[in-house]
Amino acid sequence: MRFIVMAMATKESESAPPPKPEAFVAMQEYNEKAVKAGVLLAAEGLTPTSKGARVKFNGDKRTVIDGPFAETKEVVAGFMIIRAKSLEEAIEWVKRAPNVNPNVEGEVEIRKLMDIEDFGEGFTPNPEIAKVKFK
Repeated sequence: MRFIVMAMATKESESAPPPKPEAFVAMQEYNEKAVKAGVLLAAEGLTPTSKGARVKFNGDKRTVIDGPFAETKEVVAGFMIIRAKSLEEAIEWVKRAPNVNPNVEGEVEIRKLMDIEDFGEGFTPNPEIAKVKFK
């Protein structure tokens, strides 16, 4: 199973400078262990919402909202895609991650990425798309 691990933004992470070099080293060491174990598939940080935009959909209408966004509790600051046998295993890997900003309370959300099997028996995938395999 694949899971997305989303680091949620805070007021501090939206306006503060990047973490200290030691924090990057600790995260790099953690990532290397996860890669060697076959767990880590991707990991990226995101720029602050002040450099982003949202697009709202309402029927045929599209509305663009430029950042920054006030509610940081619902903003993703970075993500990882990991492979684990269960949610419990994914949680254990996340608990091993270093806290790159120890002076601020952080939060991480873990959710399973959907596979074709998750759509149920009534789902008939496009045969051309079904040939695509994820690593």
